Amino acid sequence: MMSSLVLLGTTGNWVNVWLTPLWLLGVGTLAGLVLLLVLWGLAFVLSRVPLIGGSTDPAKSTSTGASGSSIGYWLFRPIQVLFSRQTVAEIPMAVREGALWPIFLTAVSVAAFGIVGAMFVQDPVGLLASLTRLPAVGTTTLPPFQIPVSQLEDPDDPFSELEAHRIPVSIKVEELRSLTFESDQRLSVASRPFLDVRPGASLEVNAGEETTWRRSPGDVNPMIDEDVSELFIRNLGSDTANLNLTIVTEPPDPEVAIIPIVAVLVAIVFLLYIWQRAVAPRMSAIALAAYKSEVAQPLFAILLVLGLFALWFFIWIPYNTFGEDIKMLKDAGLVLIRILGIILAVWAASNSIADEIEGRTALTVLSKPIGRRSFVMGKFLGIVWLVTVLFVFLGLMLLVVVAYKPIHESREGATMDLTWQLCHLEMVYTLPGLALMFMETVVMAAISVAISTRLPLLANFILCLGIYLIGHLTPLIVNSAIGQLVPVQFFGQFVATVFPNLDHFDIQAAVAAGLPVPFLYLAVALVYCILYTVIAMLLALVLFEDRDLA
Repeated sequence: MMSSLVLLGTTGNWVNVWLTPLWLLGVGTLAGLVLLLVLWGLAFVLSRVPLIGGSTDPAKSTSTGASGSSIGYWLFRPIQVLFSRQTVAEIPMAVREGALWPIFLTAVSVAAFGIVGAMFVQDPVGLLASLTRLPAVGTTTLPPFQIPVSQLEDPDDPFSELEAHRIPVSIKVEELRSLTFESDQRLSVASRPFLDVRPGASLEVNAGEETTWRRSPGDVNPMIDEDVSELFIRNLGSDTANLNLTIVTEPPDPEVAIIPIVAVLVAIVFLLYIWQRAVAPRMSAIALAAYKSEVAQPLFAILLVLGLFALWFFIWIPYNTFGEDIKMLKDAGLVLIRILGIILAVWAASNSIADEIEGRTALTVLSKPIGRRSFVMGKFLGIVWLVTVLFVFLGLMLLVVVAYKPIHESREGATMDLTWQLCHLEMVYTLPGLALMFMETVVMAAISVAISTRLPLLANFILCLGIYLIGHLTPLIVNSAIGQLVPVQFFGQFVATVFPNLDHFDIQAAVAAGLPVPFLYLAVALVYCILYTVIAMLLALVLFEDRDLA
């Protein structure tokens, strides 16, 4: 069903094709904000519970019934801090004062489009109906069925039909994607009595083989063309058949799965910031000061405007790739965001650490009850939140551009079936790339912080550039050292051990091949990012511990 604006002739079909994927992002963001509001209300209620929302001071806390050194107390304390009345009361201020504020305004704007944009998209009611079906679909393996040997319906008539046995199922045709049969006897399967089955509307299952029926576009295979509650099976073997049946279903519009994913990601960003602020207040104060100082620098605005303009300009660049311009745009956009993020991180690290050490500002800060560890970790967190804000703005622009690029290509004469599902697919394939680029930027930010504890801006840039280049060449260096002289092998292993393998965060091959990035790969890359970031921050603490600030 086309939207009302299309029916009125006030806009074209390309608007629906472009805005429908973006509307799904808006609905997901809206759901995330609603989830945060619900969690805030729940935390407000729990903060009024004396056992949970009482004092968090070890000297005053009696709710655990144990001393401050008790294991039970320290297990209980994080929950008590998060749900304390002070933490809950300061949440609005935490949203307004730091990195959450631009993220919140962006989220509200995107969520507003999730409401208003319903006028521009194709069948918003049907899309939301598909969302409600997400918990009920998936892969279902039914208990094994025992199918007796089929006999003639009329034993006295050798030309009569074989009897069909019925097995109960529940299949919605619009949600069905495939049926997989596995039996030790030869079977014939249909979705209606065999007397009513048209030629080609039944499925033959060979003994000992796995046979899969897949729903074809346009109902090319008519085996199942309406909702069914039972299947009709003839056992053509010589013994009772043991049948295993697996049903794979999806909602009519499986693209709506992005809505809960976006909602969870939005909630995680806000909850991480609030958790950090509640658990480590001194470190968070340093992070807030570093963020405010660096976001006010002209470089942040320059990089942001440059990135937004360049990403939008990428739409009109002729890449001359014979129909692969979309992949080139995604690759160029991801590389641009990564480079701008690393430049911002290195600059911020040098400006907030090296310059403060040289200018004796760090000595003034550390004269207060703030340790060197809190100082370094706070600066790093401030830089990470600064980079997060940059990634939110540029990442959102990249998604908008990628969703529009197929429309632009169709106007330029590209042969493709232009649908909003295609625009959505290109946009979704970009999201893992943004996550990996952010992980790489965090790793480089941690390395830059470690270098900034000893060296000034220029040296920091040079070293980070060298580490960036070597990090992306690590697999090539290691492979080229195989079978070479011992010193060459040692150098290759040394590079692989000491320098980060930044090639793990590069998905250029997947982008070029048009392949999705598996979730497992993202999880492994996240673990690698965390481990190397921890190593770099430990090095930063060691280097800064004995640094003479006077």
